[in-house]
Amino acid sequence: MAVQQVLVIIKPDGLVKSLTGNILSVLAETKLKIVGAKILKVSKELAEKQYHDLRERKGEEIFNNTVNYIIGKWHTDRCFALVYQGENAIAKVREIAGSTNPEKADPITIRGKYGRINSSTGVFENVIHASDSPQNAEKEIKLWFTPDELTETIYPVEKSKKAVERVVWK
Repeated sequence: MAVQQVLVIIKPDGLVKSLTGNILSVLAETKLKIVGAKILKVSKELAEKQYHDLRERKGEEIFNNTVNYIIGKWHTDRCFALVYQGENAIAKVREIAGSTNPEKADPITIRGKYGRINSSTGVFENVIHASDSPQNAEKEIKLWFTPDELTETIYPVEKSKKAVERVVWK
């Protein structure tokens, strides 16, 4: 099996419930290497790109509720995004994460222990996201991280001389 990468997001409900340490401890059992990690406020633009497929599959209401969930409308406006790398990374992380639907997740998985379905919105507040395929992992990692935010070059990069406005320390 080739080395894979997987994007893991500890979602706002995971942060507000102080589950980060518990989740990281369980993920450590995979023996995968963390090659990127950051806490960030999720913009509406990022959320819409992350969940764009939901609009077609589940409809506008579920899409909008999911976007509102990940940008922190109900909990906190922060997420903890990580990139794990290693042999069979996607399957290892998804097994520990459990079924996307927390009510169907094995109770020993992260989603089974800590997730719930929000009765007023129908949104799966399932504490964690994990990429489901190598193609989606690459797309998602490139959405959430820039190459210089990772400790290893995992996809082809190129040098750019484009001027980018950034906030810097005074």
